Amino acid sequence: MSRILYAIQGTGNGHLTRALDVVPLLQARCDQLDILVSGPPADLPVSFEVKYRARGMGFLFGKKGGIDFVKTFLQFNSAKFLHEVRHLPVSSYDLVISDFEPVSSWACKLREVPCVALSHQSAVLHPQAPRPDQEDPAGRAVLKHYAPSTAQYGFHFQAYAPGIFTPVIRQQVRELSPVNEGHNTVYLPAFEEAILVERLQHLSRSVRWEVFSKHSTNAATYGNVQVWPVSGPAFLDSMARSAGVLCGAGFETPAEALYLGKKLLVMPMKQQYEQQCNAAALDKMGVPVIKNLKDKNLDKVDQWLHQTETVPVDYQDQTGAVIDQLLREQLQRNGIRKSLV
Repeated sequence: MSRILYAIQGTGNGHLTRALDVVPLLQARCDQLDILVSGPPADLPVSFEVKYRARGMGFLFGKKGGIDFVKTFLQFNSAKFLHEVRHLPVSSYDLVISDFEPVSSWACKLREVPCVALSHQSAVLHPQAPRPDQEDPAGRAVLKHYAPSTAQYGFHFQAYAPGIFTPVIRQQVRELSPVNEGHNTVYLPAFEEAILVERLQHLSRSVRWEVFSKHSTNAATYGNVQVWPVSGPAFLDSMARSAGVLCGAGFETPAEALYLGKKLLVMPMKQQYEQQCNAAALDKMGVPVIKNLKDKNLDKVDQWLHQTETVPVDYQDQTGAVIDQLLREQLQRNGIRKSLV
């Protein structure tokens, strides 16, 4: 009998988006799968049962282009985190898999239990993955030690090395039929609605923008800019119908935009090392990158608005094969032999 704990970082929507495909595959391949989600409540509803909910060490988005470190620090409760780490029963599982989830990772480290990373972050840390021109030792240290692991299976925009795989494109996206209705879809969660509306209208009043904002509770229209609260189905619909996608340099949204054949413009969050690395990777692929929405970037944005070329990618559905490889290697390493379906 194999019992697996799959722990997911709940900050943002990317990790939970990937879990929508990973969870059913794990459930079909083990006798018991328990799930932990940590961090602030996400915008994405999940269809699977969550056994453990933890506060963890989530980051809070700001409203001017970066992480709100003050609010992040104030909401972090070290005593609560240590309590969660000490009381999570990782020793009772045959395998612990972490998607950049700190409670499970540190609980495993405390008890010297193997913890397998199945995440984008583990790929970003790989020596052969792209790096920004200006290194950030502190940011890299946070990324490395936030959720420590004993084995790594990573996802990135390209398969840069063995153990790095192309992105998990969820079935909801694979089933879409993309068209071009002329608007551009925007997802920049670290900006408040008012800033986005002013900047987008300043960039172009002749282009239709469909904005999804983490800081908005009601839909609103401001001339050529429509704003909606974050909604998974509505966002996917907008992206599938768009001419292009303007978003942060996260992982899942840019990967899905590329898969759908959309032109892509990314803006990495300030003081966020992972996104700086992602931006470097996308830049090498030919995706334009801007630092912010200030006037000095108008020419680059205008050029993007008028371009028709897209960056071709070949993101085959290999998630099941990746999980088979992970389970085969890690369960056998732990002395558990189980045939995979």
